Amino acid sequence: MRTLLVAIVAVVMTVLLAPVAVVARLFGVKERPGSIYERCMRLWARAIDLAAGVRVRIHGRENLPLGQGAVYISNHVSWFDIFPLAAELPRYTFIAKSELRRIPFFGWGAGAAGVVFLDRDNRKAAFESYKSAAAEVQRGRSIVVYPEGTRGYDYHLRPFKKGPFVLAIGAQSPIVPTVVYGALEVMGKGSFRIRPGTVHIHFLEPIPTTGYTYDQRAELMTLVWSRMAAAMRELYGIGSTERPVAPERTTAAD
Repeated sequence: MRTLLVAIVAVVMTVLLAPVAVVARLFGVKERPGSIYERCMRLWARAIDLAAGVRVRIHGRENLPLGQGAVYISNHVSWFDIFPLAAELPRYTFIAKSELRRIPFFGWGAGAAGVVFLDRDNRKAAFESYKSAAAEVQRGRSIVVYPEGTRGYDYHLRPFKKGPFVLAIGAQSPIVPTVVYGALEVMGKGSFRIRPGTVHIHFLEPIPTTGYTYDQRAELMTLVWSRMAAAMRELYGIGSTERPVAPERTTAAD
C-alpha cells in the first residue's frame, strides 16, 4: 500500500510541477536562490518523502558552504538517497543518467529545472555535460553527484569514478563529502517495496579544490573517498575495503 501511495504521489506531483518548470523556462525565468525551479524540485521531493513516511535528519549543517556553489559527493544505495537530499539542499541540481531524460513529464521538467543529464557511453557528450555543470557551480548553484556510478546493495563504499572530480576541479569549487544512511532500509536496490524510516544525511567538512589540476583528480578522489569511508566506519561501523579508484575504462563515466 505504501509503495502504491508513493507511486501515485510521484506521478501526480511530476505531472503538476514539470509543466511549471517548463513554462518558466520558456518565459526566460532566471535560475537564482529561491527560484521557481528550486521550489518545484524541493516540493516534489518533500511530497515523495512524506508519502513514503521518510523522516530526514541532517547532521553537519554548519558544513554547507552557503553563498557559493559546491559539489556534493554522495554515496548511493537507494532512490531514497535522492529525495531527502533534494528536499533539504539550498540552490542545487543533480547530475543524472541520460536515460531519465526520456521519461515523460519527468524528463521535460528536470531538464527545464537545470538537471544535467550525462551520457555515460559518450565521452565527448559527457565532457560537455561536466563543463555545463561546472559553469552552474561557478554561478553559485550546487551540484549533487553519485561517483559510485550506480546504486549498491549495501552501505560499503565502492570505488569512485573520476568525472565528478574533474567537474569540481574545473569549477574550482569546494567538495562536500556527503554520507547518507537509512535509505537502504526504506527501499533497497532491486526492490519496489517502500517502508517508512529515518534517513540520516551527514555533511562532512568541505574540501577545497583551489589549486588542484586535472592531473591531480585521482589524488582528490582518494582524499574524498577516504574521508567518507572513515565517516561510515566511525558512525555506523561499516567498513569499505575496496580501492578508492574505479578501474580504468573507455566510457565517459570515468
